[in-house]
Amino acid sequence: SLVPAETLANAVTWNSSLYETTNMLGPALAGAIIGVLVPLSGETGPWTYAGIYWFNALCQAAEFINFLGIKVEQPPRAREPLTLRSLFAGARFVYDNKLILGIITLDMFAVLLGGAVALLPIFAKDVLNVGAVGYGFLRAAPSVGAISMALILAHRATMKRAGRNLIWAVAGFGCATIIFGLSRNFWLSLAALYFTGVFDNVSVVVRNSIVQIATPEDMRGRVNAVNSLFISTSNQLGEFESGTTATIGIALLGPMAGPMIAAAAGGIGTIIVV
Repeated sequence: SLVPAETLANAVTWNSSLYETTNMLGPALAGAIIGVLVPLSGETGPWTYAGIYWFNALCQAAEFINFLGIKVEQPPRAREPLTLRSLFAGARFVYDNKLILGIITLDMFAVLLGGAVALLPIFAKDVLNVGAVGYGFLRAAPSVGAISMALILAHRATMKRAGRNLIWAVAGFGCATIIFGLSRNFWLSLAALYFTGVFDNVSVVVRNSIVQIATPEDMRGRVNAVNSLFISTSNQLGEFESGTTATIGIALLGPMAGPMIAAAAGGIGTIIVV
């Protein structure tokens, strides 16, 4: 509703890059605030960490004020009575629209099986032996990759053959996940995680753009709700799946091989889904 259809993909790209930037800067900023507050207070009790939440509340207030300035002109629509049929209208539309259904489910299963990021602490400690500092670099690598790709996409013409590019991007995400799972070299692991972010950003831009454009105005809110539910659920369940698989692997193969096999198997599963 805010931007014309011909610039929607570019807007989605910038939105994605800003999201990944805050994913990197947010934890670092929280750590910096803790580093300032702990020496000032001389303790690490609840009141020390409360300062982070006060800062967060100020940011939320600024966001709310910014939203008040957004003016969206939409044609008036009659309110639809709340029934079970209207409640599930978005899910029914997605199921009937095979293009949107295919895009959402492809991304959902790829994230569900390729959630190697949840295993980063154990990789940093037991597989790569790089400690907390190395873990910080590993954690930031996907976001750096996503930002890099977002900047490339934002300065290029509208993507051609988006469906083909989406398929290749998700396959690339799976391959990068396999490399990360099997690697015992820190720099190779860092590069693999970087490329998971690169490929994932292509998927995000294509999926969000097509879902917006291919959905009628009166269904867009409900379809976006279904899309959000799919993606959020797959992120959480993907972390659960990775942790469970790694736990079983550790019991059978040991603290190093277990997580490696779990991450690599997730990447293989992603390619099978593609």
